[in-house]
Amino acid sequence: MPTDDKARPRKTLTIKKTAPAAPSADDEAPRRKRTGARARLVAQMERAKEQQHAPRRKAPRQDAAHQDDAPRRRPRAPREAEIFPVYAPCPQGIEEALAAEMQALGFEDARAGRAGCAFSTDWAGVQRANLYSRLATRILVQVAQADIGHEDDILELARSVPWERWFGPDETLRVDTSAIKSPVKSLQYCNLRAKDGICDRLREVEGARPDIDTVRPDARVHLFLSGTTATLYLDTSGESLFKRGWRLDKGEAPLRENLAAGMLALAGWDPAEPLLDPFCGSGTILIEAAWIALGVPPGISRPFGFERLRNHDARRWQDLKADARTRIQTQLETPLFGYDLDPRAIQYAQANAERAWLTADTIRFEVGDARHLAAPADHGWIVTNPPYGERMETEDDSEMWRDWAACLKRQFAGWQVHVISSDMTLPQRLRLKPLRRVPLHNGALDCRLFGFELVPASYRKPA
Repeated sequence: MPTDDKARPRKTLTIKKTAPAAPSADDEAPRRKRTGARARLVAQMERAKEQQHAPRRKAPRQDAAHQDDAPRRRPRAPREAEIFPVYAPCPQGIEEALAAEMQALGFEDARAGRAGCAFSTDWAGVQRANLYSRLATRILVQVAQADIGHEDDILELARSVPWERWFGPDETLRVDTSAIKSPVKSLQYCNLRAKDGICDRLREVEGARPDIDTVRPDARVHLFLSGTTATLYLDTSGESLFKRGWRLDKGEAPLRENLAAGMLALAGWDPAEPLLDPFCGSGTILIEAAWIALGVPPGISRPFGFERLRNHDARRWQDLKADARTRIQTQLETPLFGYDLDPRAIQYAQANAERAWLTADTIRFEVGDARHLAAPADHGWIVTNPPYGERMETEDDSEMWRDWAACLKRQFAGWQVHVISSDMTLPQRLRLKPLRRVPLHNGALDCRLFGFELVPASYRKPA
């Protein structure tokens, strides 16, 4: 509350006079006056001699109040040997496949959870997971977890984390918040509390707050609320991992790259066997398949968030990528085929394949009607995301599905077919009995991955 200047007590400064010290024998002797550079040199020599003979004083100790106000020096963080709890989120439905992938990468304690996978590893393992995981959406390092009873507890939790290990006031910051079955009333307020706690910590330690950047931040932090538990994660990926760096041209309703890779994993596709996508669109499934068959790490051509964090060992990171490049095959023996009715979609697919460093003969993209295709081999896999009926240039969806099913039974006996669709009646439309149906989420759509095995006509049971 403002007050009147006359009523405010004035501050005064009291100077205590002290008696001058008794002159020493050296002081009583007349000193020769000197000027210029020679005078400054002699004065420095005399001061050094006086300091050498003077008794050494102990540095005054600061009281606790002043120590709290003074910025603390950022500690050096030897995180190479430290083991971190890590969570890798993924599209719902491919959690088990992600856990199997992480175990294959050497993370033996990987276990599937809700929409993701948890494991523990050192900092080199964090980088390796970012580079090699085809199914994860992000690699999040857990830095704090606690029970909360109020939104302000989030402020104290965020303030307790040594964020100065990872970033400081010179880096920009973004905080995201999500929740499952949490009693909090406002996620926006929780996000603000977490952000304030991080900024307060850095201001106390380093004397300034970081700027907020929601578009291209240097550091990303995720707050996850589950029931009464709050968990803070440091995002080491930056942009979502499904952004491989090659897809600029998109068709209608494109699949995310990690969902496409997850479909291939769930389908059990053998990279040595033929693969065909009769509704290839912009080529996502087939380009992912080509990278799998060639052994191309999905993160080889993109930047990561951990590269902008403090104490990033750029040389070690370059060595890891160089080793990965030596393992990439240059020749693809697996036949890959992609067809679509839309010539523009085929152009998009070819342009994306070129940006993915694939030669023109790696994937055979052609304009073609799924209802009139011939099988290129006796056996193989069809993995596809079929479009809606209007994209097939027909108003009758039932007719389109009936014609495609007839083509499959006639031309693709001995093949396995895996179709993702939000239409739960697809098996009835195709008049095929699925061997399996896996719940998946394609963005906001609740879908199923239907798996069919097309047996030759001679092996079919009579109706």
